[in-house]
Amino acid sequence: MTKIVGLAWLFVLVCQTALAFGQDARLVESGRKEGKAVVYSSLESDIAEAIGKAFRKKTGIQMEYWRASASKVIDRALSEHRAGRPLFDVIILTDSPLKILWKEGIFARYHSPSARGFPQEAIHPDLGPRYRNIIVGVLYNKSMIKPADAPKSLEELVNPRYRGKLVMPDPTQHTTTTQWVASLYKLMGKEKANRFIRDLAAMKPILVESLLPAAERVTTGETPLAITYVKYAFIFGKRGAPLDYVRLGKMLGEGNYALLGNKSAHPNAGKAFIDYFLDDESMRILAEMGEFVNRRGVYPPLPDADKIQFVEMEDLDKKGFAEKKEEYSKIFLQ
Repeated sequence: MTKIVGLAWLFVLVCQTALAFGQDARLVESGRKEGKAVVYSSLESDIAEAIGKAFRKKTGIQMEYWRASASKVIDRALSEHRAGRPLFDVIILTDSPLKILWKEGIFARYHSPSARGFPQEAIHPDLGPRYRNIIVGVLYNKSMIKPADAPKSLEELVNPRYRGKLVMPDPTQHTTTTQWVASLYKLMGKEKANRFIRDLAAMKPILVESLLPAAERVTTGETPLAITYVKYAFIFGKRGAPLDYVRLGKMLGEGNYALLGNKSAHPNAGKAFIDYFLDDESMRILAEMGEFVNRRGVYPPLPDADKIQFVEMEDLDKKGFAEKKEEYSKIFLQ
């Protein structure tokens, strides 16, 4: 009788452990037999390496990772899919390119048990949990601008005293910035947004090719203010840069998702990876590296991170991007 009770408790413990981890033991075992999960993404290599190492330790399954820009991931995935020989099992990207790939029939619906750890409003009916938000905001160098003198809102950013002190990605070239400018109406209404965009251009900001160079310039003090990812305040701050971000309350950004290929060569390993990736351990790794994840109660170690209200940026199709870039060329480059 004691032996039976002991086995019963062991069974309960195993079930509880699997549930807490969001993994199915049989799925993981099948994944081990497949050998690896192949992941395509634009996720930073250091983050992917940390998660891949933890995933292998937890499951015994290898993560094979290929990193490229979102456009290159799209091109490669489409080429493989159309040739009937997809090599990827999982793709992790922002929502806009994933929606393009979804329409091509590249993905399978997979309802991961780990999705239960996300709020309902962060779950897309097709793409599943929006596991992180990449938030665009305003950073400043505290050695050049005292916190008391920093802008307190986007509207204050176009105060003449900041003229020549701002760097941002070129909205006529950098697609995320094109989206950000096109989405400002969500924060301030169309009339105010149109006026703000023209005032912003009149400030003659230094235009760079992307968000990282913008952050690097404010880190070195070449330019006191930058429109860039908020997470860089933490990432470069860890290296000693005197950075802070403007507390705007509502901030625009992009949602990110992880999807399973519908012709995956390692479907069980792919599912096991998604289960792990969306679960607590992986999301905490992301948060500790400065990412804004949507897992309940998990935040990056950045002051007031829990107070940021995420507003998803406008979705633009190919035609929409072309029209906005032409519009912003007339505003920012003339």
